[in-house]
Amino acid sequence: MPVESGNSAAARQVKQKRKSHSLSIRRTNSTEQDRPGMQRDMLEGQDSKLPMALRSNLLDLFGQIEREFENLYIENLELRREIESLNERLAGEGQTVDGGDLSKGALKTKASHSTSQLSQKLKTTYKASTSKIVSSFKATTSRAVCQLVKEYVGHRDGIWDLAVTRVQPLVLGTASADHCCMLWSIETGKCLLKYAGHAGSVNSIKFHPTEQMALTASGDQTAHIWRYMVQLPLPQPPADISASLDDDVDFSDKDEADGEAEGPNECPTIRVAMTTLKSHQGVVIAADWLVGGKQVVTASWDRAANLYDVETSELVHTLTGHDQELTHCCTHPTQRLVVTSSRDTTFRLWDFRDPSIHSVNVFQGHTDTVTSAVFTVGDNVVSGSDDRTVKVWDLKNMRSPIATIRTDSAVNRISVSANQRIIALPHDNRQVRLFDMNGVRLARLPRSNRQGHRRMVCCSAWNEENQACNLFTCGFDRQAIGWNINIPALLQEK
Repeated sequence: MPVESGNSAAARQVKQKRKSHSLSIRRTNSTEQDRPGMQRDMLEGQDSKLPMALRSNLLDLFGQIEREFENLYIENLELRREIESLNERLAGEGQTVDGGDLSKGALKTKASHSTSQLSQKLKTTYKASTSKIVSSFKATTSRAVCQLVKEYVGHRDGIWDLAVTRVQPLVLGTASADHCCMLWSIETGKCLLKYAGHAGSVNSIKFHPTEQMALTASGDQTAHIWRYMVQLPLPQPPADISASLDDDVDFSDKDEADGEAEGPNECPTIRVAMTTLKSHQGVVIAADWLVGGKQVVTASWDRAANLYDVETSELVHTLTGHDQELTHCCTHPTQRLVVTSSRDTTFRLWDFRDPSIHSVNVFQGHTDTVTSAVFTVGDNVVSGSDDRTVKVWDLKNMRSPIATIRTDSAVNRISVSANQRIIALPHDNRQVRLFDMNGVRLARLPRSNRQGHRRMVCCSAWNEENQACNLFTCGFDRQAIGWNINIPALLQEK
């Protein structure tokens, strides 16, 4: 007759033990049927706002749940004892029963191997997927030094735009929602001149390349050209209000003082423009001088940009094609090129180099409003958007950007340093970040409750002629700030 093997005999023993164990559980349950009654008698003496019938029903349900968990716990203990005994019997053969202790034998090796493979795969996938997303947050070996030099306070509403004059004397110009423009001494922070000729918010200011003239765009649907003459005051020793780049402490926003901000010292005021450009049917959001300063271009919420002759004030061309309101316009520093940006998520490049042909190219690289697009000294265009990205384009091949900067907040009017080729990004979240043309982050301007902007930063502008104060920013906290940006040579090469 066939003889049972050791393994089959052990399996039969396990089955018999399980059967006897299940019977013992049933007997145990039958002997403990009086437990809910005892608990009920104990709880009846306790104070409770529940009706007696509801309390009795709840106690029955809790008793059933307790019995189920107790049965599972006892069965689990028995099964563990049986598995341990079988493992001891089969240890001499180098085998283990499935479901045994995973801390022993081949199961542990297999599980740890598969776990390490999965962990490595997850790490690789995560690193690959996030390296592009956070490319704008690359760490640098050395940090740029950014110091706050001067604050320019005097406007009674938010400042939309600012610019530095291109001819001597060098002064800072600001355009504000308080219907005024102001010219400031860069060294002393004193207001030198005020222009109050607009009847609406002043949205843009740009200075003539060779003469003491300013071009301003306003919500009153006009653009003004006006002359200025200023005399710089004697410089004062600067106060030591510098801070390191790592000053990230942000205790709380400063509340604006009750009433109006401190007004500037008494300064001359101009109220009449030399030339008024009136062809738009909506808010004029931006304006700029073409190379040479004989023509200007304006961008409006009426979805068109206009090209004017400065001497005659006549409309030369109307640039149409955008589907929604324009947000900005910029001209090339050395060529007759214009770039306009719009809320329709596109920006357009207009070419006036050939008088007989006025070509236009449309670029669709963003998914939200393009807040600004500016030229660099080379053959590049840099565009910023509310989709929280900034893209660098090559004029020779603008099918796709050559660099993409991804940030955590909408980007407003950007500016590019001509000498250092650094992009300054003003954000809705009050931050200002600096990047190179390859999309590598160089610095972030300090911001705390003691310095920096307390509201949205609207615009940035570089000053290539003054090393002591070479970057300016303005915001809706009614102030402009001058910064000294020192980028190490090693960092610029990267």
